[in-house]
Amino acid sequence: MRELSNSQCACSFDVAKEYALYHHTTGEGEIYQTSLMSALIAGIYEGTTSIAQLLEHGDFGLGTFDQLDGELIAFDKDVYQLKSDGSANPADKEQKTPFAVMTFFKADIELPLTSTMSRSEVHALIDNMVPSDNVFCAVRIDGVFDFVRTRTVPKQTRPYRPMIDVVEAQPTFKFNQRHGVVAGFRSPQYTTGINVPGYHEHFITDDRQGGGHIQDYRVSSGFLQIGKVSRLVIDTPSSADFLNADLAPENIRAAIEKAEK
Repeated sequence: MRELSNSQCACSFDVAKEYALYHHTTGEGEIYQTSLMSALIAGIYEGTTSIAQLLEHGDFGLGTFDQLDGELIAFDKDVYQLKSDGSANPADKEQKTPFAVMTFFKADIELPLTSTMSRSEVHALIDNMVPSDNVFCAVRIDGVFDFVRTRTVPKQTRPYRPMIDVVEAQPTFKFNQRHGVVAGFRSPQYTTGINVPGYHEHFITDDRQGGGHIQDYRVSSGFLQIGKVSRLVIDTPSSADFLNADLAPENIRAAIEKAEK
């Protein structure tokens, strides 16, 4: 197990060890995914799956929108579009996505966060409660955040540039002293190229007016929920762009790490 910093309260560490000892490692849920992360990296930004179709497969998740027009966050059956101006709006059911990950959220582990924690400390806590990296986890935090730093990629037009070029000009935002929701996934390292290995998280404010793809945060108090998932279903596009793309380039891991910063 990973060590937590001295700033993390001992009670949370003890709880993490208890969960690791007494809870089953794998969950029973299912993740539905449309397209591949490597397809986004290759510049395949046109959506093939509607928001209505996504909601048939889950009530919680994240992704992006047609032509990479902002970030997607979903929870409690609601889907929001987080735009490149930092705003947030309810998504229309007819909107489409080129990449999204959804699940019907069911918390196997619930834990109050009673002391200030950095993002890396929260991740270390989760890693201690779900000690196997080979398990998918859906992660939700409802809390008060000292700050959340986000970014949102703006809408693109053809000819599409690779994502690592697009993110170089992405706008970033900082939300200070805000209540909000973090929705995300921890995916196994073996999913590199299929998904984002490690943690992928999006944020929305409590008034549902702003948010984005998370780069960093510090939570002062909140409630952490973790749902372990054992099944992954992938729906791949049939477009010419997808069929002709190189979806397994040698530098795929480095490209994903750069795109997800």
